[in-house]
Amino acid sequence: MKDRAVPQHRNEFTSALIVEDHPLFCDALAMTLQAVAGIQTVTHAERLAEALDKIEEGATPDVIVLDLNLPDVNGLDGLMRLKQAAPDLPIMVVSSLDEPRVIRSAILAGAAGFVPKHSRRELFRAAFAAIARGEVFVPEANGEALAEGNGLSPQDEAIRRLSQLTRQQANILEQICEGKMNKQIAYDLNIAETTVKAHVTAIMRKLGVCSRTQAVLIAREAQSMSGLPESWRTG
Repeated sequence: MKDRAVPQHRNEFTSALIVEDHPLFCDALAMTLQAVAGIQTVTHAERLAEALDKIEEGATPDVIVLDLNLPDVNGLDGLMRLKQAAPDLPIMVVSSLDEPRVIRSAILAGAAGFVPKHSRRELFRAAFAAIARGEVFVPEANGEALAEGNGLSPQDEAIRRLSQLTRQQANILEQICEGKMNKQIAYDLNIAETTVKAHVTAIMRKLGVCSRTQAVLIAREAQSMSGLPESWRTG
């Protein structure tokens, strides 16, 4: 896949942060990680906000394991925000939504790998071994999700571009989408207006657009639920 950053190589994983709101599955997943990946230290967050707080407070697990359906996010928003908060940490998506379209979008948004929730332990073992080697992992049966020849849909391309933004740039773009001008954004974020202008310039360069309106359209395209599972629209 073009323009896909390769995860950093790691010899092994010893700690993980699981972001999952179902306690029973979380416990089962923790035991699976310990059994197949040698991970001994497992922390848990039931919501994206809780996971972001842990990272903000200095938590540095070797890998993040993320469910896409969380109470406080829909679709890829949680993945993209986690990636912006911890750009150097590999994120393994473990989800019941295992359609090729979902897998492709998750990888474009920055996931290091994707494992369906119903998978056997052998697949989890292969997945964590692959991302520890710095590879992007998807189940062989879903390999068509990353096929080069299929091209990117407008939503895929929007997701790919947005995944390049830093956390601060994403925050500023969100405020641009709310119709705020640079002066108001600077006040709200307690930063200089010249800093906001520099970020806006960087945002437009990364998104490949020439105006704030075009940047907003890219953001809305990525957030649209067209072509994605109905459950992503309803939470």
